[in-house]
Amino acid sequence: MTPAEMEVLIGTHMLAEEHGDPERAVSVYTEDVEHDVVGFPGDPIHGVQAALERYHQLVKDLRVEKAERTHTYYSDDAATTEDLITAVATGAFLGIPGNNRRITFRMLHVFEFKDGRISRENVWLDGASIAAQLTAAA
Repeated sequence: MTPAEMEVLIGTHMLAEEHGDPERAVSVYTEDVEHDVVGFPGDPIHGVQAALERYHQLVKDLRVEKAERTHTYYSDDAATTEDLITAVATGAFLGIPGNNRRITFRMLHVFEFKDGRISRENVWLDGASIAAQLTAAA
């Protein structure tokens, strides 16, 4: 795939996440997609239905306000993106009550592509930064 073709899929996916639209977020996945959030219990998960369930929970727990891309790297069938995320933790995030706190953290995605769709999404979060922000005295 070309970088431009990858960007259409990544952009659709990330914008859907930002707008809290789980169905649109998974619409660019292959049926057998692997979704792996490093450090989440039970990961990786497989298939669109499992990913959809994860995104439904995510939009309950986290409202993304801004996703700012800082770096992108492409290879033949993969792309790696680094983003700075600003969000409000409306539910429990990483097992920590969010209490409607605004948090900012770095996130790295490794996307793999097959048959013109995203076949794997590997997510790395700055969990230490998230935990520190969610547990700091108000």
